[in-house]
Amino acid sequence: MSKTRQSNIHVGGQAVIEGVMMRAPKSMAIAVRRPNGQILVKEDRWRSLSERWSFLKWPFVRGSLAIVEALINGMQALTFSANQALEEEEESLGRGALFFTMLLAVGAGILLFVVLPHVISGLVGRLFGVGLGVENFLFHVIDGVVKIIIFLGYVWFVSLFKDIRRIFEYHGAEHKSVYAYEAGEALTIENAKRFSTLHPRCGTAFILIVLLISIFFFAIVFPFMPTLDVIPGIINHIIAIVMKVLLMFPIAGLAYEMIRFGSKNMEWRLVRLAILPGMWMQKLTTREPSDEQLEVALAALNSALHGQGRVAGELG
Repeated sequence: MSKTRQSNIHVGGQAVIEGVMMRAPKSMAIAVRRPNGQILVKEDRWRSLSERWSFLKWPFVRGSLAIVEALINGMQALTFSANQALEEEEESLGRGALFFTMLLAVGAGILLFVVLPHVISGLVGRLFGVGLGVENFLFHVIDGVVKIIIFLGYVWFVSLFKDIRRIFEYHGAEHKSVYAYEAGEALTIENAKRFSTLHPRCGTAFILIVLLISIFFFAIVFPFMPTLDVIPGIINHIIAIVMKVLLMFPIAGLAYEMIRFGSKNMEWRLVRLAILPGMWMQKLTTREPSDEQLEVALAALNSALHGQGRVAGELG
């Protein structure tokens, strides 16, 4: 891959157990280092739902689809990598098992980042003798601050575990590999290791932007929404929680468009300032990788690009 090549194929990835998953528009590859030291690569053709239904490519809609598809790809990649790390034979993840696992993950996320902050915000109001309802601006400010604290605390806590720190190192390897590709460099360890572990399109930055947008959106919108005085206050809180969950999809769509715009306009000073919080956050979720980890990430990236070229040739 020559340095003068224009890297116009969008690629992204995710760190998994002892490996990296990389995805191009029409292919996905997972590379893991097995306990015996060998690198095992699995490459599959990938077809986004947006290729079947064009409306899913619309701005602010494609962001929600990207989240769902990333979750599906991530679950598949984690299952594959876990099997290889244990030297088990690959077991295909059935649709039922995948759906159940995703349901648990989404449910845990809703409890941790929507329900718990909401409950804590109400308890804070009671603790200080202030009646904070969902129509109160301060309620949603507290709710947002609690969300950020929980998110930061969660990332810090999991980083204490050795296995998670290994995943964070592979996360850094994924970013370095993508940077090398986007710079048009040959995909070698020496080239990749020169780049940063922090990338503006990182999923960590995306989550943080979603949280920040939700803080401002809920604090501004909810105080103007009517409450139902004829029903108990707890029902209003339940309705508010359900609305917050539903509103996360358009909020995620907005966050996706912001990151997409920012990644294409990095020369703008305002854009560079706007992405700083997400870049700082990645200092917690990435680590400097070893050459062996970079080798795995590059194997995944090369395989995804090879699959992309093969599929494009078949369709062309």
